[in-house]
Amino acid sequence: MSRAPAEYHAWYATPRGAWMGGQERCLMLELLALPPDSRVLDLGCGTGFFSGALADAGFAVTGLDPDQAALDFLARRDPRPRLVQGRAETLPFADGAFDGAVAMTSLCFCADPARALRELWRVSRRVVVLGLLHRHSLLHWTKAGRGGYQGARWDTLSDVRAWTRDLTPVPALQAHTALLLPDAGPLARWIEHPLAARLPLGGFLAVALRRAGPAGRGSCA
Repeated sequence: MSRAPAEYHAWYATPRGAWMGGQERCLMLELLALPPDSRVLDLGCGTGFFSGALADAGFAVTGLDPDQAALDFLARRDPRPRLVQGRAETLPFADGAFDGAVAMTSLCFCADPARALRELWRVSRRVVVLGLLHRHSLLHWTKAGRGGYQGARWDTLSDVRAWTRDLTPVPALQAHTALLLPDAGPLARWIEHPLAARLPLGGFLAVALRRAGPAGRGSCA
């Protein structure tokens, strides 16, 4: 994390951060589609914006991050998640330790996303949800390499398919995008819901990798 944890987390309280984070949180929960009390890993949990959303939805949350300062900040603000320091490429958990896992833009800063995804698939019994920065988007054209996006990788659904080639069993993929207009202004908010589902060009790409079996119910509440 390039910024101090408090400074990073404060962005979610800004009008732009609250709206963008809310759209991402909603899509994450819809794709996760697990029943309450499921065990969920939040990979790259950082200061806990998405860990908190998962806990609010009734999940038993474990947050993992390499940054101890971010974990300490999260522990002070929210006692609900179990917190573990570690790295995506070598998760310190047993096979099938969780019902599901999420990685919300954390793989965008991972040097070997395919290896990290193999680890997520190994520890997840039912579903993995990835939140990625989408290369086919206006957000990429306006923000890539700037500000908080410096050093981030921008991916496509084709990249995710390539990462899944060695996964067993082969997952079923479900993908959606959000955040068509990155300024989060009145026009962006007005067009988001009628157009985002029909135009896969949003700056946030969410992909669910699902094992065979019945899905639970997701919620944007």
